[in-house]
Amino acid sequence: MTRLFLLRLLVVATVLAGANYLLWRWAFSLNFDAWWIAVPLVLAETYSLIDVALFGLTVWRAKHRPAPEAPLEPDLTVDVLITTVNEPADMVLKTAFAAGTIRYPHSTWILDDGDREEMRTMAELLGVGYITRGSEWSGHPHHAKAGNLNNALMVTEGEFLLVLDADQVPHPDILHKTLGYFADPDVALVQTPQHFTNVPANDPLGSQAPLFYGPIQQGKDGWNAAFFCGSNAVLRREALMRLGLEEYGTQVEKAVKRALQRADRILAHALRSDEAGNPVMRAALAEITFAIDDTKAAVASGEPLALATYRLQQSIEAIRRDMVAIDMHLLAIDLQAIRDLEADAGMSDLPAFDEAALQQLSPRSVSPLRTMGAVQELVRAIDVDRSGEAQALMPLATDSVTEDMATAMRLHARGWKSVYHHEILATGLAPENLATMLKQRLRWAQGTMQVFLQENPLIQRGLKLPQRLMYFSTMWSYLSGFPAVVYFVAPIVFLCFGILPVSSSALEFFLRFLPFLVINQLLFAVAGRGLATWRGQQYSLALFPVWIRAFTSALSSTLRRRELGFAVTDKTGRRDSGEWRLLLPQIVVAAFLVLAAVAGVSRLMLGLGEPIGTAVNLAWVIFDLVILSVLVDALRYSRSSSEGGVHSWTFRSRI
Repeated sequence: MTRLFLLRLLVVATVLAGANYLLWRWAFSLNFDAWWIAVPLVLAETYSLIDVALFGLTVWRAKHRPAPEAPLEPDLTVDVLITTVNEPADMVLKTAFAAGTIRYPHSTWILDDGDREEMRTMAELLGVGYITRGSEWSGHPHHAKAGNLNNALMVTEGEFLLVLDADQVPHPDILHKTLGYFADPDVALVQTPQHFTNVPANDPLGSQAPLFYGPIQQGKDGWNAAFFCGSNAVLRREALMRLGLEEYGTQVEKAVKRALQRADRILAHALRSDEAGNPVMRAALAEITFAIDDTKAAVASGEPLALATYRLQQSIEAIRRDMVAIDMHLLAIDLQAIRDLEADAGMSDLPAFDEAALQQLSPRSVSPLRTMGAVQELVRAIDVDRSGEAQALMPLATDSVTEDMATAMRLHARGWKSVYHHEILATGLAPENLATMLKQRLRWAQGTMQVFLQENPLIQRGLKLPQRLMYFSTMWSYLSGFPAVVYFVAPIVFLCFGILPVSSSALEFFLRFLPFLVINQLLFAVAGRGLATWRGQQYSLALFPVWIRAFTSALSSTLRRRELGFAVTDKTGRRDSGEWRLLLPQIVVAAFLVLAAVAGVSRLMLGLGEPIGTAVNLAWVIFDLVILSVLVDALRYSRSSSEGGVHSWTFRSRI
């Protein structure tokens, strides 16, 4: 309680000191002569204060749960689901073998999206279940890992699901330590930490996340907002299936309403395409317009969507059949006219025949059926069977490459609870080279930005205000790439060109900024309880190109309604000699920082400008270089990984 009181005191002090600093920055210290750098800098500082405030809110109610009781019922049914697509068979089978040692009764299933015969055979030898996609998925979106799990949900029957990535080896007591939480019938999810065994003590790739799998998840847990992280979690099947049913209804309702809203534009387009003013087409479109208006009224009055849309589809189909009959009748008349022309003109006078035939057919040179294409698209859009998907129910979210966060947010929005159990109960493998780490971080950030753009938690119905802010805080953190660019550019501009974005004396600046800086660092130290968080702080700035790309690509995919590709994290330790090219933006920034440092030292030696301001910006540049230096360690580690990596297992001999 004493530590929690101190933590809350530091949160309040940090926010107050930051607000005092920013009010002064916005009101009195902007250098409007250099607005192009002054305004971006103060915006970046505002972003950072909001980020710190959201962190403070997160840890405000950090929950330290006592060990849960053993499961109240000894006969709960549990399915252990191991997801894989292209990971080495030995890796997957090692995880499956460990799953077999879990003491609580359960069934183990390998969900192989790679549909590999070798994996099927090894699963049979080990005595575990094997699930791959059926023929119903052919020609439909697969939705990567989310689709793999959704497919398995329709095959398995356990009341609870332990989800494991292919490399996450569970401890024998993982179910005994987590199932007890489900005595509360409203608990849908129990998440445990992800910990990696192949990470050196200095963690050069920043793979361990002690701040997230600690104070942050515990803080979110205090607000009932701890979310699913894709692996090492137990979920209640009932919650997922109910979510799938509700999401099915929600998505169908949205699709139908969107289609009906587009109906007016579609019908207008159909009329414009009927340039000849075909009376048959215009009569048909008038009937369709009436049917659509009737359907809109029925939906607005609360009539079941299936009934209303079925009646509409039947009406349009009947109109289409009538048009086909009319069109066939008119074609028969035209064919008879052609035969008459043929008899009059003779077979040898083909040019005269062709011209006369065209003149005869010109009043209806385009069949009215050709203008029905847009209307038929409308009918296909009004589809309550979701024929575009392999299966109607998709309990895990398929709209994002981070299906875990999106699914958890939907569960919370429907009143379910989650639990974060702070104990390592499964251990896995982290990326072993820089390229793989960057690909993994990009996928996480892209998925998070997709959820932010498509299901913004701030306006998500059903979530309580703290839950909205907990999800938003994670999404907000991935926008840090843009402020990072400003933090790199500002000292370079001053040291190289003498342009200062802050219009004040050094003393006035320090009196307002230093208290905020010191209290902020104390906050992170107390919240982290001695955890090594420096590596995470380095990567949050050093990976600024990844965060920017994540936002822009997620925005593009959202606007274009296209799925982002799902890249599986490679755990085999394969290396690429050209990895340094992935860091070209950071290398360019580092080069400019070095030039700025040389310019700063020169300014001090020559007595140019304000010495305190120059010294502050020189220290800022050095700090930025220290931040970027983490990538040097990452590149060295990538190239010096031990031969054979961590996968030189002899697991097959066990079988």
